[in-house]
Amino acid sequence: MLPQHFDFLKTVFLYTITAFGGPQAHFAMMLKIFVQQKKYISEEELMEYNAFCQLLPGASSTQTITLIGYKVGGFSLAVVTVIIWVTPACFIMGSLSFLLHYIDKNALQVDLFKFIPPMAIGFLVYATIQAFRIFIKNRITKIIMLVSAGTMFLFFKSPFIFPLLILSAGLITNISKKRIVEITQKPERVSWMNIWLFVVVFLVAGFLSESARKNNWEYRAPINLFQNNYQMGSIVFGGGQVLMPMMYEQFSVRPYLKKKKDPRLLKVDKQDMYTGIGIVSVVPGPVFAIASFVGGMALKDVGKKPQTRVLMQILGCLIGAIAIFLPSLLLVFFFFPIWHNLKKYAAVYRSLEGVNAVVVGFMIAAALYLMKDVSLLEIKLGSVLNAAIVVGTASLLYFSKLSAPVIVVLCLLLGRVF
Repeated sequence: MLPQHFDFLKTVFLYTITAFGGPQAHFAMMLKIFVQQKKYISEEELMEYNAFCQLLPGASSTQTITLIGYKVGGFSLAVVTVIIWVTPACFIMGSLSFLLHYIDKNALQVDLFKFIPPMAIGFLVYATIQAFRIFIKNRITKIIMLVSAGTMFLFFKSPFIFPLLILSAGLITNISKKRIVEITQKPERVSWMNIWLFVVVFLVAGFLSESARKNNWEYRAPINLFQNNYQMGSIVFGGGQVLMPMMYEQFSVRPYLKKKKDPRLLKVDKQDMYTGIGIVSVVPGPVFAIASFVGGMALKDVGKKPQTRVLMQILGCLIGAIAIFLPSLLLVFFFFPIWHNLKKYAAVYRSLEGVNAVVVGFMIAAALYLMKDVSLLEIKLGSVLNAAIVVGTASLLYFSKLSAPVIVVLCLLLGRVF
């Protein structure tokens, strides 16, 4: 069935190679591309997918694009969609692990990306306006939106604040039983294989990793790397901004605290990790692609022969990418049919009103939080240009038919000009 979805896959690829700005901007681009331009899904469905994925551990942007593919063409198309989505970013970050020590790190700080942060804010402003118009329709949703925006702004880095707000808002909008009546819909089949596979891989990886460590296996590093990344991908809430500190702690802090130096211990130099974190923020695609870079750096010295070390580094890039994204896919494929089936109950469906209001509040908070790190109000050329990029991006998205990838390319070209 994939050939008949060629146009969709082409759209996914164009979205992938221009999806700058992190998960908040990713959502705004999805709204413009998959909802308004291509009409693959509705605004309500995208908001629901986004909110649902925020309740799960793992890569939320990846899970959201997975559900879009699932809606359009089922399981097979969803898997191909994910592969297209993660491959470019993982390839770039994996290649960086090979090239890092052969290039001038200062040369990586190019002006090409300097307007990406204000562009991301512009995307968020546009998405917030659109979402407000559709989902904020009464007093209770306005109150939930404002409270959520203020709470998220104050506790933006807390990984559990968003799920707590969603659950609270769902309860609040269930107080009134008049707004949404009970609905009927076709039930989805729940595949228990996904959750069993998730648990089995988690346990087996942990057992093999511990056995390799205790028995001092010669090539234990790939096993340990898979277990570390799979575990982080299984428990991390809050997306890439939470994952990167976890990786820094695991690979750049703990190994250097041990008194007994073990050459087979997985470790990444702190400065190298800082560079990888900086580069992944300007690479299009999922922030979780940092795992491909970390995996390559962690295994680059494993093996006695140069050829072996190269092969192990390539293996590290692949293991890092697969292990970090696999839990996200298994969890979303298992829990989404359950969520879909629960919506036939009025109480669950009614909660979506509050959930959507929280998402709008989150978008407001994300835009304000990003503005903290972008000069917009100072009396100098850089601030004026940043403000112009924010307003121009939002205006082009709202009033013109320009596609999101074209706007991204324009901002990149402006970075070279100014």
